[in-house]
Amino acid sequence: MHVFVTGASGHLGSALVPDLLAAGHRVTGLARSDASAAALTALGADVRRGDLDDLDGLRDAAAAADGVVHLAFKHEAMLGGDYAGAMADDLKAVRALVEALAGTGKPLVGTGGTGAGNTPGRPSLESVVAPGAPRTEAEQAIVDAAADGVCSSVVRLPPVVHSSLDRHGFVPVLIRTARATGVSGYLGEGANHWPAVHTLDAARLYRLALEHAPAGTRLHGVGDRAVPFREIAERIGRRLGLPTAPVEEARAAEHFGFLARLVPLDLPASAEATRTLLDWQPAHPGLLDDLDEDHYFTAD
Repeated sequence: MHVFVTGASGHLGSALVPDLLAAGHRVTGLARSDASAAALTALGADVRRGDLDDLDGLRDAAAAADGVVHLAFKHEAMLGGDYAGAMADDLKAVRALVEALAGTGKPLVGTGGTGAGNTPGRPSLESVVAPGAPRTEAEQAIVDAAADGVCSSVVRLPPVVHSSLDRHGFVPVLIRTARATGVSGYLGEGANHWPAVHTLDAARLYRLALEHAPAGTRLHGVGDRAVPFREIAERIGRRLGLPTAPVEEARAAEHFGFLARLVPLDLPASAEATRTLLDWQPAHPGLLDDLDEDHYFTAD
């Protein structure tokens, strides 16, 4: 299969592209810089220059492929405080991809978050769509594309996708925050839970979705379904030789920055339906075991 991948040189894309190639697929990756293009070429992929704002380019690349995996997102805008703008641009990109694939029966795999399946008091489920959750409009556009003749599916990712490939995710941010403040912090008792998945396990799920997911499917890429946040903070503090301590709620924004609204959330998530449907079984280390390795603490 010839697969067009957006975000192909990013954290998850840099694991997915080799996985696709090893499975015998041909890959064309979207690259917005010379460095990204060179990285994709080194992996053995073809290169399509452009970005998420080039909607005509997205349509053309999708139409020329046998399937599409959409990983790209304007993370810089999100981290800069313009999450609404990043989501709006993502929706435009999704609609362009759907338009190009309509009526073809080709697979389109998009990306969402497990928070979209949250129900108070129980784990996030694939079958649930929480009203007003972030990125649900783009997720719904992909799911609805099944009615337009697209074999569409969405992989919802947890807040933490971890591995030695992770340089800009929430774990590196928490480590930088602890180093800068001298404390590995949490809010309240830190008893809230975050789900997580290893990058390589997530990449394999995207490939399985591309190859086998029924049209209109929501999937959960969850390895650890509920890691207590305090244990994450304790592991980071121990590795850095810093104290682990609660942060006063009034100082949450000062201490955690843009993560302040996410740190106290209880976000357990299930992937049982996904594992049964695609026979996907995570095989790589969980988050706490990964934090026992050196890669997060020796990276620049």
